[in-house]
Order: sequence, then C-alpha cells, then structure tokens
Amino acid sequence: MFYALLCYHQEDVVCAWTREEDDAVMQKLAVVQERLARDGKLGPVARLLPTTAATTLRKDQDPPLVLDGPFAETKEQLLGFYILDCADLEEALGIARELGAANPGGSYEIRPVGLFMDGGARP
Repeated sequence: MFYALLCYHQEDVVCAWTREEDDAVMQKLAVVQERLARDGKLGPVARLLPTTAATTLRKDQDPPLVLDGPFAETKEQLLGFYILDCADLEEALGIARELGAANPGGSYEIRPVGLFMDGGARP
C-alpha cells in the first residue's frame, strides 16, 4: 500500500537555517532515502517552496476566489512529502521514525493513499 508521509515543521525555523545546517539535514535524510530507494520503498519526494510562494483557491466562493498565500491556521506548515510503498502502517511509522531521527522537530502525518497515478511528468 502507498502511504503519504507529509512533513510539517515551523517554516520560520527551517528557513532560518544556514546553508550548512540545511545541507547537514539533507545529507542525513539522503542516507535514509537512498536505502528506501534501494529497497523499492521510495516514491516521489518533494520539498515545497515557502508558503509565501503559495496561492490558495477558495472553493466555497461563487465564483471561486484566488488569494495570494497559504492561509492555513496552523503553527506548523506543510513543507514537503514522501510517497512510500509499505506493507502496512507499522512499516510506514518505522520509516517516519527513521526520517525523524535525521530531521528533528516538527511532525510527520502518515496517511494511506487511496489512488496513486505516476502521471509521467518529470522535472
């Protein structure tokens, strides 16, 4: 089953990291990611740009309203995600714990994916 591992953290904290601090975290995460890729567990991974680059479409308006910004009422922001191919929730939790050890702070939301389509788009 596919699981989405949604990465939440305080954006102001992460954006304040020096280049060296950011590179160190990314190197620790890369160790886990490389193993997951070798094991055939790792799907798409994305690091999102800051919420200041976001646009929100308010669907509850007629016509829908487009606004600059994320407008989320949360302390932590969604900063990225992984798509994992795991046997069950326990395996996904184990991977989340391993990634969390490499990147402390924030939280991971683990959610089963009901539909996965590769889409074929590549950067």
